[in-house]
Amino acid sequence: MISQNAIETLRKTEIGAQGLFIDGVQVEATSGASLPVTSPIDGRPFASIADGNAADIDRAVKSARKAFEKGSWSRATPAFRKKVLTKFAELVEKHADELAVLGVRDNGTEIGMAYKAEPLSAAGTIRYYAEAIDKVYGEIAPTAENVLGLIHKEPLGVVGVIVPWNFPLMIGAWKIAPALAAGNCVVVKPPEIASLALLRLAELASEAGLPAGVLNVVTGRGAVTGEALGLHMDVDAIAFTGSGPVGRRLLEYSARSNLKRVFLELGGKSPNIVFADAPDLKQAAVVSANGIFRNSGQVCVAGSRLLVQSAVYDRFMDELLQATMRLKVGDPLDLANDVGAVSSAEQLDKNLGFVARATEEGARLVTGGQRMLTETGGSYMAPTIFENVTQDMQLAREEVFGPVLGVMRFETEEEAVRLANSTVYGLASAVWTANLSTAHRMVRAINAGVVHVNTYGGADITVPLGGVKQSGFGRDKSLHALEKYLELKAAWIAL
Repeated sequence: MISQNAIETLRKTEIGAQGLFIDGVQVEATSGASLPVTSPIDGRPFASIADGNAADIDRAVKSARKAFEKGSWSRATPAFRKKVLTKFAELVEKHADELAVLGVRDNGTEIGMAYKAEPLSAAGTIRYYAEAIDKVYGEIAPTAENVLGLIHKEPLGVVGVIVPWNFPLMIGAWKIAPALAAGNCVVVKPPEIASLALLRLAELASEAGLPAGVLNVVTGRGAVTGEALGLHMDVDAIAFTGSGPVGRRLLEYSARSNLKRVFLELGGKSPNIVFADAPDLKQAAVVSANGIFRNSGQVCVAGSRLLVQSAVYDRFMDELLQATMRLKVGDPLDLANDVGAVSSAEQLDKNLGFVARATEEGARLVTGGQRMLTETGGSYMAPTIFENVTQDMQLAREEVFGPVLGVMRFETEEEAVRLANSTVYGLASAVWTANLSTAHRMVRAINAGVVHVNTYGGADITVPLGGVKQSGFGRDKSLHALEKYLELKAAWIAL
């Protein structure tokens, strides 16, 4: 684990102006323009990134296409790709302290979570797909004896990756690593407010031996660079994690351009369901508080809707309030703090807007609901709990992406299922029960890509992550993620 002394040293590191990473080197944006990088820790700018545009996206895509056609990566043996990616993972681990602190200065995630969830998770993901790629086989079809049917698995070509600001390294690695392992070349569009760690990641990939042009990073505004990537006629697929409205636009861009594949992991309004026979109510309350309030609620799978059976409602709420009050909000680069900053002032204002609307609609504020630590200049919000939430309220229907929890009562298992499934989302969920039959029924009944039982979060790279309904389609993580980045080609050979 990183030490506080190391954190304080890295906190003071000068970052300066960052360029785009194209064809293996940092270059200026075509326009020469830049964007300031403001830390949510104190509201102060501490670096700048290049403000890329459509011409820069085109430069990066051309570099990726050239590298793909050259074949030094796309036609390299799986064993070679494995060797380079393994070295890449080692370098990410070696620079974990630097990457973690850089990311926290950028997006405000508490360092205790960021260290594990960002560089260490990214390194593990890269190593997982490095190890997996030489275990992917083609197939021989069952044909007549005078015919040989072969099914080849080939890389798609150029893959565009658009990454969110909450966990850019972790989520970026979920997409970049399998795409690279499969032999593709990649163009990454990072989030405007969390680009620095992904730029550094690209440098480490180059140092590990990844050929020039295989991994490119173009920073800039999403409305410009994201649109250009989505519309580009020479991009074969887009892998995206982010909001529903942007996901819809990417589907439109695909239709307007070359019908590129689009894989979407979108929002969630995940139900966390506590039955009266939960094996340990205190533990369930602690995990539930962490499941919505860590990283200031800026987690796609956050358990933002809490459903509690009436028989234990009052006792559970007491435990939940105690667990919430124990969480210490503050400087995310202080290991003593449990919750860091909201990613930006704009996101904080949005969160407070949800609080105001919930109050207007009749929900009861139990705790929180206000900005904190205003003297720091940073963006901090108190963990917030509302009860008496009904399904017609905005708080029950829309994703906040902040530290705001809505609580509902339920009486029966059937009611819990109805409430759980009564949103347009279907990303994650949880069930707390000591009854194995109840757990199995709920796993089948809840419309979500992930159902946790007697826990919340913690699933590793070995299992897929993705949603149903308007939470998107296409899975990150696990061997299933490789399928997105491989093309099937059939050969029919007369003998």
